[in-house]
Amino acid sequence: MEKILLDMHTHSSFSPDAEDSAEAMCLRAFELGLSVYALTDHCDVNFWHPAEHYFGSREDVTDAMMYGAGKYALDSITEQVALREKFRGKLDIIVGVEMGQPMQDKERARELSGDDRLDFIIGSHHMNAGVDDFYYLDYGKMSDAEISSLLNDCFMQTLDMCHYADFDVLGHLTYPLRYICGEYGREVNLVAYEEFIREIFKTLISRGKGIEINTSGLRQKYGRTFPDFDTVKLYRELGGEILTIGSDAHRTADLGKGIPEGMELAKAAGFEYVSYFKKHEAQFLKL
Repeated sequence: MEKILLDMHTHSSFSPDAEDSAEAMCLRAFELGLSVYALTDHCDVNFWHPAEHYFGSREDVTDAMMYGAGKYALDSITEQVALREKFRGKLDIIVGVEMGQPMQDKERARELSGDDRLDFIIGSHHMNAGVDDFYYLDYGKMSDAEISSLLNDCFMQTLDMCHYADFDVLGHLTYPLRYICGEYGREVNLVAYEEFIREIFKTLISRGKGIEINTSGLRQKYGRTFPDFDTVKLYRELGGEILTIGSDAHRTADLGKGIPEGMELAKAAGFEYVSYFKKHEAQFLKL
């Protein structure tokens, strides 16, 4: 078995779309011999309250299960702190969260990012303002121009998040391609968005933040990481140094999947180290 140094993006059953308990995930990380392990359960802050708070009813609400994020995310953090003690000396558990759409509820984003129990925050963009998660959109009914407009909005809003939100690494840049390209077979040339991507990377670098290689695409129809090799290489060429690698596992069976490939991709892109975080300070492991 290839050595898996770390997995910095995973979900437990505190995330409504994940299967296995936080303890089961930690146990699997220990069994795999990980040096460092982060649980990063969802907290899409625009879903902070139960659906009834926003709509009065849960009926016909897209993504209804994701509402109430404030409670399940904070419950996850509490459990992670307890598990860190339980596994002390066996597994280095990084207390984390995946914070989605921080610019869509800035007050709740500040509340979450200010939780002093956290070591690590992934900042992610799963949906444009006023639009459903990219997962739910029907790209088969969209014209090329509509997809281009959607991606322009995605990268503009991601750039805004990178300027103003408090997080440690940007999660799965190019996430919409999981569905646009992987599920619907539509072609997207990222060269058309390179100026946005460059500005995103320059902003992250200037603020001392990083990106992740999210390996989930390797086990999905997309077949590549988020972002892909050329985009990771661009980040390095612009001076990027902070890079985490995560499987985005939502069950124990996927924990660590693709991490060796992600490490090789990082090395090929010019990285000598991969990062993890303690109290929002980047730590480095030699690749």
